[in-house]
Amino acid sequence: MKPSAVFLTALVLALLPPPQARAAELKLHPLFSDHMVLQRDKGVAIWGWADPGEEVRVRFAGQEKQAKAGPDGRWGLKLDALPASAQGRSLTISGNGSRQLEVKDVLVGEVWLGSGQSNMAMTVRGCLRYEEEMKAAELPLIRHFREASGPAEQPQSIGTKSDWQLCSAENVGGFSAALYFTGREIHRALGVPVGLINSSVGGTAIESWIAAEVQCSNPLTKASYDSRLAAYKAFDPANSKALHEQQMQVWKKAVAKAKAEGEEFVTPAPKNPLAMHRLKGGPSGLFNGKIVHLAPYTLRGMLWYQGEANAAAAALYRLQLEQLITSWRKLWGEELPFAWVQLPNFTRPGEDWPRIREAMLNTLQVPNTGMAIAIDVGEARDIHPRNKQEVGRRLSLWALGKVYGQVLPSVSGPLPADWRVAAGSISVKFKHADGGLKAIGNAGLVGFEIAAEDQQWKPAQVRIEGDSIVASSPEVSQPKALRYAWKDWPEISLANGAGLPASPFRTDDWPALPPKPRKR
Repeated sequence: MKPSAVFLTALVLALLPPPQARAAELKLHPLFSDHMVLQRDKGVAIWGWADPGEEVRVRFAGQEKQAKAGPDGRWGLKLDALPASAQGRSLTISGNGSRQLEVKDVLVGEVWLGSGQSNMAMTVRGCLRYEEEMKAAELPLIRHFREASGPAEQPQSIGTKSDWQLCSAENVGGFSAALYFTGREIHRALGVPVGLINSSVGGTAIESWIAAEVQCSNPLTKASYDSRLAAYKAFDPANSKALHEQQMQVWKKAVAKAKAEGEEFVTPAPKNPLAMHRLKGGPSGLFNGKIVHLAPYTLRGMLWYQGEANAAAAALYRLQLEQLITSWRKLWGEELPFAWVQLPNFTRPGEDWPRIREAMLNTLQVPNTGMAIAIDVGEARDIHPRNKQEVGRRLSLWALGKVYGQVLPSVSGPLPADWRVAAGSISVKFKHADGGLKAIGNAGLVGFEIAAEDQQWKPAQVRIEGDSIVASSPEVSQPKALRYAWKDWPEISLANGAGLPASPFRTDDWPALPPKPRKR
């Protein structure tokens, strides 16, 4: 008698191992893929997944290390510190039996993580002189990894599959511009491979990038977190579609009106709220989906370009930026160097942008941090300045001088260090007045305003005395406060001997005045 089909099926199923006993895939985090760059001169973290309890062996550059997968299948180890190497070598991972992985063309050099919103996401393709940059981009020792994961409601252990790309004329157009131009300067100065990890999303607030528990640990940031979480949960896709259609109609009419009147209309089209909802996630969504799983990949440091999306809530930004820095450092388990780009000049009425710049300036009190002053490289009507070459150069000056210990003319533009009021004037002393303070431009020292207790601001007359400036006004006999470049699109006139501009600043803590209407 022939066995029935039902009997045969049951027999086959009985002979198969139960689902939980089947071998897990031997795999690595997506960062460990062909053409990657490992950090030199530090213990190098390597991790992945295998069967629970499986012995895993990692071989690279003459080293062999072993680890055992835990109950959840995850394993991890550290290679001993490696010297820089431009020789492409293989990293091999072996498990039980014949299970083996090979990662090819692995270099050793300097690795930096770049994150933030659209000005970090902005690619080389959108920058000044792109054709020239493309022709000069045959730099295979620079590699770029774009972290492609989306937001998540819970911290993720692994991200979306992505690839390391070699810098070439073909690939460079898609690299993060701010990150690439920083890395290129580091590569030129040090002569070692450079790995760039780009994890950024346009239009995102800093709340998206900070751990929920960190934000909720402070009453001020918890209120902001709770508000954004409630808005995220209350989001209605159907209503958002109707609202977007209405916004588009208004925008199209404004464009047509401006065109009929012969005027330039530069306001971009309203973004689709449903698409942005999915792209950004809720508060902490990008931290969970695009940052957590990158740790503990061994890095030299971190770079941040964001703030535009938080301009309307600048009062919290100083606290939030410090939360981001300290929480990311805790995630990696070390006080990694961390620098950011201070928001550039841009026409946005009111004090929102000056106050975000001030928050960034004050965050320099956090140890081992730096800031690229960009107050002179912005564009009046484009929130995405195209001169990312200079942004990257200024970030690299801080990195080369402070992180790598090179002797440079200057690593930063002048930063206010102290001030005092005396004899009808206000004097301000600066750090990084390297090579002496100087006026730039043809108008002398402009952009300074001085006020008495009545808070009526008057143009100040300013002179340089060593590493200080002294400001006064015949209209203000008893000055109480001084401001410099305290506008969205300010006059810029003060720099150091290296030509790096001074940061905007103020000596008061007076509340913001309502913005004056600006003609289009």
